[in-house]
Amino acid sequence: MCRWLAYSGAPINPSTLVLDAQNSIVAQSLNSSLGAEPVNGDGFGLGWYPSGGTREQTPALFHSTEPAWNDANLRELSTAIESPMFFAHVRAATHPPIQQTNCHPFRFEHWMFMHNGAIIDFPKIKRELTFAVDPELYPHIEGTTDTEVLFYLALTYGLRDDPIAAVGAAIRKIEEVGHAAGIRFPMQGTIAVADGSTIWAFRYSTQHQTRSLFHAVDIPTLLQMYPDIERFRIFDRSAHLVVSEPLNDLPGVFLEVPESTVVVLDGTGYHHEAFLDDAWVPASGVPTSHG
Repeated sequence: MCRWLAYSGAPINPSTLVLDAQNSIVAQSLNSSLGAEPVNGDGFGLGWYPSGGTREQTPALFHSTEPAWNDANLRELSTAIESPMFFAHVRAATHPPIQQTNCHPFRFEHWMFMHNGAIIDFPKIKRELTFAVDPELYPHIEGTTDTEVLFYLALTYGLRDDPIAAVGAAIRKIEEVGHAAGIRFPMQGTIAVADGSTIWAFRYSTQHQTRSLFHAVDIPTLLQMYPDIERFRIFDRSAHLVVSEPLNDLPGVFLEVPESTVVVLDGTGYHHEAFLDDAWVPASGVPTSHG
């Protein structure tokens, strides 16, 4: 479906992770070992908060419908930019069309949002879900993707006040509408949300067989594990990274995020919280199965 990464820490060039890592996002766009599809060539996006900006500064975006491996502008930009927080995403389109407004990450005010997965049978329930978006937010939807609707549902349900509760409420709405339409497992995916100072990374699916998600170990642990790898010394102690799949094959560097979990990345480290780990209960009051 897609591959993504989210970084926070001292400002670095995004190319360090997007291009130069052993299993970089660009490498994954050509050959993803853990993705639902090995090739993610239906466009890409880079979103970043400027270095030295304020907490609520609007992030910058670069979207392209070119395959990530074939876009010279990505190399130019990612080596010139320095950012303390950025998202990168390569797309394998669940639903066409291939256009810039359908490339992740999405942005509203100082918030960024991206997703790997799908709202299953989205065309079947698109109208009802879109009509659930706050009318004041609806005009900001520019593309046709399920992810953008999910983002604006989360904004509708209070993303700016409580990101975890809002994403949970948006997913429960998708499950409610999906089950009413006869869709057994409506929600699938991993999600990243950022506000310029914190990143929230979610792993959840109605079926509880969610796409892969990992985060790196903290930098002091990494340097203890691999003291002779000079490349790791470019990251300061505050660096945190969450990814769809590991960027290298070194044992212990990346830890899998458990099912039904949100990982919060902030200045104090990684924090795991249970996320929608109970059975979804429809209006009838009969719990659904996780299996």
